[in-house]
Amino acid sequence: MQAVTFEGVGAVAYRTVADPVLTGADEALVRMEAAGLCGSDLHVYRGREPGPDPGTPLGHELAGTVVEAGAAVRRFRPGERVVAPFSTACGDCFYCRHELPARCERGALFGFVSGGAGLAGCQAELVRVPLADASLVAVPPSVPSELAVLAGDVLATGWFGAASAGAAAGSTVAVIGCGAVGISAVAAARELGAATVFAIDPVAGRRALAERFGARGVTPEAAPVAVRAASDGRGADAIVEAVGSPAATALGYDLARPGATLAAIGVHHEPALAVAPGALYDKNLTYRAGRCPARAYLERALALLASERYPFAELVSHRLPLAAAPRAYAAFDRREPGWSKVVFHP
Repeated sequence: MQAVTFEGVGAVAYRTVADPVLTGADEALVRMEAAGLCGSDLHVYRGREPGPDPGTPLGHELAGTVVEAGAAVRRFRPGERVVAPFSTACGDCFYCRHELPARCERGALFGFVSGGAGLAGCQAELVRVPLADASLVAVPPSVPSELAVLAGDVLATGWFGAASAGAAAGSTVAVIGCGAVGISAVAAARELGAATVFAIDPVAGRRALAERFGARGVTPEAAPVAVRAASDGRGADAIVEAVGSPAATALGYDLARPGATLAAIGVHHEPALAVAPGALYDKNLTYRAGRCPARAYLERALALLASERYPFAELVSHRLPLAAAPRAYAAFDRREPGWSKVVFHP
């Protein structure tokens, strides 16, 4: 099959690799119809995190059709359209039972093979899915694969951020960073009943798109005054930090009212928090961070896509064949204008 493979820092290739085969009775083989290029794919591309073995197929955002199911798979059969979270989950271990499937004791992250062990990614024509019954979710007939692929990471993570921050009926919410995940957090906050959602980003086009999802777009510089003006001078009740930078963390602290919750869903690489523990204490601020338990949000994400209440198709800036992946990774890495969300069609 053809796949996009990791070849070292700053290098991916489109090449032929061996077709995956089922190695366990609980597995399914899925033919890809859409595979996303995620901002977190750039962490290994840039060398900020240890990379997988050279030659590993990349990618963890997937939507496709089951073509083979192991003997122990009960919920899915060939021909069914499915999505999966970015990491598999068993549904039965301590962490799965406590709604943390991203920490599943038996799960694995798509697109990471190290020392020959791990799980190949989905930027390929086929992908093997272990723990298929607990990991896969059926796609509603009305949701095309190009949108369904957003459910397993982008939309799930945005919803996790809004929920973790405490977005609720009547609340004032600030979302920092209006990439695909941040805008998904805007939609989730609206679904959770927020009265006002601020979308904070320096890029005018991103703010404009967030406004199509029901937010008030503001620049980082204007955000403190705007948020306080909308909350009787208090500040935001819930803050979603979807950037992963010290500046975004510091802004989130500034926007928060006393007693607020700041949820960090952007991936950080700095060794220390940008806000001192004493400052958190003085403001009675709750700081929450962590990898999204995506499997716990998949059904909600798919239902929201099926509702057509938000223009999620507008999140996808580029629709490309797998062969264009080397160019797409390079453009995404350089933050070329207009490149926000890439979906590959194998």
